[in-house]
Amino acid sequence: MALLPVAEAKARLLDGANHLPAETVRIADAAGRVLATGLKALRTQPPFDASAMDGYAVRAADLAATPVTLNVIGEVAAGQVFDRAVGAGESVRIFTGAPMPDGADAVLIQENARVLSADRIEALGSLATGRNVRLQGLDFKKDMVILPAGRMLDPAALSLAAAANHAELEVVRRPLVAILATGDELLPPGSAPAPGKIIASNYFGVAAIAASAGATVLDLGIVGDDRALIAQAVQRAVLAGADVMVTLGGASVGDHDLVQGVMTDAGMALGFWKIAMRPGKPLMFGRLGGLKVLGLPGNPVASLICSHLFLAPLVARLGGRSYRLDERTARLAVAMEANDQRQDYVRASVEQSGGVLVATPFSLQDSSMLRTLSDANALIVRDPFAVAASIGDDCRVILLRAPEMPNER
Repeated sequence: MALLPVAEAKARLLDGANHLPAETVRIADAAGRVLATGLKALRTQPPFDASAMDGYAVRAADLAATPVTLNVIGEVAAGQVFDRAVGAGESVRIFTGAPMPDGADAVLIQENARVLSADRIEALGSLATGRNVRLQGLDFKKDMVILPAGRMLDPAALSLAAAANHAELEVVRRPLVAILATGDELLPPGSAPAPGKIIASNYFGVAAIAASAGATVLDLGIVGDDRALIAQAVQRAVLAGADVMVTLGGASVGDHDLVQGVMTDAGMALGFWKIAMRPGKPLMFGRLGGLKVLGLPGNPVASLICSHLFLAPLVARLGGRSYRLDERTARLAVAMEANDQRQDYVRASVEQSGGVLVATPFSLQDSSMLRTLSDANALIVRDPFAVAASIGDDCRVILLRAPEMPNER
């Protein structure tokens, strides 16, 4: 089977991956969710003309020539309503957020008023009508669409929805991603490995990437190289209503790589297998009814890089989110050899220097080396058959973390 280009693999992966149906959640549980429909205001904000400052509610016409003395006929604070109209030569002590009394059309800030007695002030400056007043509906009006469908509910959007009197919100359902690790050699963290055994690490990074893209993650645990056990795990994912099943290892064609065969026997339609990329060549994707199956390589670095490139955009698409890798242009700090037919994702350190990004690839690129990936804050992308590159040449990088600034050291 010919190696599939990365771009074609992504296109096949996302083909037909539409956002999931809506569900209703409490606004307290809606942070980070995506609105399924446009949100209309259930009320007007402010619901009345309100004071924007602490001071005195006045008639602007009374302050045409200042200084002028005004009678203070009462006081009104936020949450209260003044029970009479303001007439000529009168004022009302008012506080921020309080409804404007009838007859008043401006607020004289307290710094521009000299208190003469408990019921008299001297206004020291003139005002235009509407000065220091928040008019009814200034922020939004009832039935206005205040948030569009597809909007991520960030802190500002949540506060706006609450101000519009929504206690519940209709959001896109979170994709459920079931993750299964396979391999007789794997043990969970905290184990005391016997000879020939290793600690399973891929799940935690892959789950974090899925969650950061908006998924709910279901841990199917670790199963050995046993067809029946793998098939049982697949059924658990189906019964749980998973939208995506991720397998870690076992998707190749070795004697102990059983995942692809089990999935095919269960009815999976294979979308692709073997990608022209490094690391990550033995990536598998298929559909088992409504369940999307992504078989990640067992090597830790390949598993995580493939999760950034394929799993995250799939989860984001299903959850109604937009997703884009942080791709930049940088300059090479060292020369790089010509590339072969596979697209390379080279772990690198990217730093700011003289106003540009400078990328330094790590000398060791083995796909089992998690420490190198942890130290890397970027991947240098080398296209298939890229010619040799010299120091100072431009290169394409995917930022995994923000580069350090020179003064951060």
